Amino acid sequence: MDKVIIYSSDWCPFCIRAKSLLKKKNIAFEEIRVDGKPDVRAKMAEKAKRTSVPQVWIGELHVGGCDELFALERAGKLDALLAAE
Repeated sequence: MDKVIIYSSDWCPFCIRAKSLLKKKNIAFEEIRVDGKPDVRAKMAEKAKRTSVPQVWIGELHVGGCDELFALERAGKLDALLAAE
């Protein structure tokens, strides 16, 4: 399985929802918090071309934010991405 990385903020409800979905699916992920870390947020923004959190990667694929993660789940495509090797 590809490594899952999520850039997040502690009080962001969208971050909480995205992490909750991954936990419900028993998917391990690396969480990188951007709270009070402008350098980390800048690095995320450079990679994602977005400044909002969460930002989710599955391997090298930038999934996007919470809405995109849930859209993949609704479309039945998230499990295949998570299982890719």
